[in-house]
Amino acid sequence: MTNATMVSRSPRRIADALKQPGPAFSFEFFPPKTGGEARLLERTITDLSPLRPSFISVTDRTGSAARGLTREVVTRIGADTGLAVMAHVTCAANPRDQIRSILADLRDNGVENVLPLRGDPARGDDAFMPPADGFAYADELVRFIRAEGFDFCLGGACYPEGHQDCDDRDLDLANLKRKVDAGVEFLICQLFLDNAFYFDFVARARAAGITVPIIAGIMPVTNLRQIPRFSRDWGATIPFRLALQLERCTTDEQVFDVGVRWATAQCRDLLARGAPGIHFYTLNRSPATRIVLETLRDAS
Repeated sequence: MTNATMVSRSPRRIADALKQPGPAFSFEFFPPKTGGEARLLERTITDLSPLRPSFISVTDRTGSAARGLTREVVTRIGADTGLAVMAHVTCAANPRDQIRSILADLRDNGVENVLPLRGDPARGDDAFMPPADGFAYADELVRFIRAEGFDFCLGGACYPEGHQDCDDRDLDLANLKRKVDAGVEFLICQLFLDNAFYFDFVARARAAGITVPIIAGIMPVTNLRQIPRFSRDWGATIPFRLALQLERCTTDEQVFDVGVRWATAQCRDLLARGAPGIHFYTLNRSPATRIVLETLRDAS
């Protein structure tokens, strides 16, 4: 990974960064599996780092073959860019001894922020199965981290349209409240395409006694193949007006233009109405995120 051209002046702990004036902007990457993916991620980090994000997060890939990838990537990004970084840590496939080792490794490598997650079901499984001597839910993992004395700044995931494995939105919110009460200091939303879901969710969360910052999650639609995944894989409703625009698109270039314009309008509305920050799900690619963020900053 090449060295970036800037050094962040932002606080190293995300909760502190969220107390700074102005909105927080952040990027999410995933660990590469191949040499080609690694080179793409390098180019993306080089392209996006000068935009001075408040932090960068790196997802977790489960399984023995992937073990250590998140730690390696998040550590190198932090060292190369000087940016605040956050590692995802999942319950999936990790017994508590393994999780304790992962956390110690992250701490020893200077990582100060962790996002505890349940994780996805193993490939081929219909439902999530907790590992032996492991955890079934993210709030259990949060309590474990706090009980073990790790001094990480902890984030949490939340779902404005409801978790895909929970049909009861009130129960989903109660589960989130338990996670926050266990020690989570800020929340990052699953991606959404309709801001009404975000603002309704924030209002419901505040009424339930959740007071931590709730960062909006945004990912522009960028190609034809991606469109079905928004509802199928990520549980995001495609608004009628956006669906009409996408139906007229016959090329990836047209989808990209529509998706970037829509995401830019989303972000403007979110920030104007008080969202504390925008978390961009980049899929390890920079063009859409860079255009949206540069447009927002040019207009401010």
